[in-house]
Amino acid sequence: MLTSMNYRSLLAIALLMFVSTGVSNAQVGQTAVPFLQIEPDSRTAGMGNAGVALADNASAIFWNPAGLAFQEGHEVSLTHADWLPNFNVDMFYDYLAGRYYVEGIGTIGAHITYLNLGEQEFRSEDDIDEGTFSSYEVAGGLSYGVKLNENFAVGTGIRFIFSNLVPSGTRVSEQEARNGTSVGVDLAALYRSNPFEVMNREATIRAGFNLSNLGPRVQYTDEAQKDPLPTLLRVGWAYSMDLDSDGFNTLTISNDYSKLMARQGMAPIEALFNSWDSYTRPDGDGNVEVPLSEQIMIGVGAEYWYNNLFALRAGYFYESPNNGAREFLTFGAGIRYNIFGVDFSYIYTLEEDHPLANTLRFTASLHF
Repeated sequence: MLTSMNYRSLLAIALLMFVSTGVSNAQVGQTAVPFLQIEPDSRTAGMGNAGVALADNASAIFWNPAGLAFQEGHEVSLTHADWLPNFNVDMFYDYLAGRYYVEGIGTIGAHITYLNLGEQEFRSEDDIDEGTFSSYEVAGGLSYGVKLNENFAVGTGIRFIFSNLVPSGTRVSEQEARNGTSVGVDLAALYRSNPFEVMNREATIRAGFNLSNLGPRVQYTDEAQKDPLPTLLRVGWAYSMDLDSDGFNTLTISNDYSKLMARQGMAPIEALFNSWDSYTRPDGDGNVEVPLSEQIMIGVGAEYWYNNLFALRAGYFYESPNNGAREFLTFGAGIRYNIFGVDFSYIYTLEEDHPLANTLRFTASLHF
């Protein structure tokens, strides 16, 4: 029997492991399965997590499934990251994604997301060790993007979510725990301009939005205690420009704004319309009111390519101290050779000893 934990402790297993991805401080307890917000590809993670208007590889499944519509050919990519490396815990994150273009129909994408939360201890009320168990969360689904015309595309996705925080049937504070399950839906759109000239150099502009993980709340114990999915709204733009007349050197700048569209006690659709005001969160012995302006997360990034062979990336991500307190710089690089691609990203936190410090992601991809 897991007697030393209560219902919220079930979520705390995942939330504390996820502190580095932004559901820390103010946002702890707002949502279940926060692993769905982990940015999966090293390319965009190296650009300050600003990818809703880029979405030009298989990871468009995460950033903006409408971006699949502008991609032809096929691709498979795998991202791996040791999670919370500074904590020396047995945790890792994997993201497998693929896309397949069907002429006359559009582009179909599929993905599997897996977060290993490591081993946890069973402890009795007398703090006696009663063994260990493993925790993990996984999601898998399909996405689809189609062009409505040459410049505008829409996309959608659906994923099944499974959260195994403690073994099903475990007694938690006189309640029987269960595995959390749900289904999340994405709705997205993307605009991509035709090439135009700026100072005799070719340029393009993109703009996109993605509403991700809209779906039923997750239940871990009784019916009265359900937590919402991390429904997230992203909007953003990207600008790309050749730096020379031959197109050997290109520069892309991207910028995202995102907001969590979930509130405790609200149904998913209700939260879409009623989460635009301030909310109150506990802080020590009192409460702190978080206005709408402090609920917006901002990412900005830049990417330089040489001859589509080698890339350098940098970015900045900001989240209010009252609403998660993430603030960091990102760096990354990428190489393309024939059908192969390799990318990596690195996070430099502005706060000393932050859980995100020294997080590395590696992505390998095959393009057909």
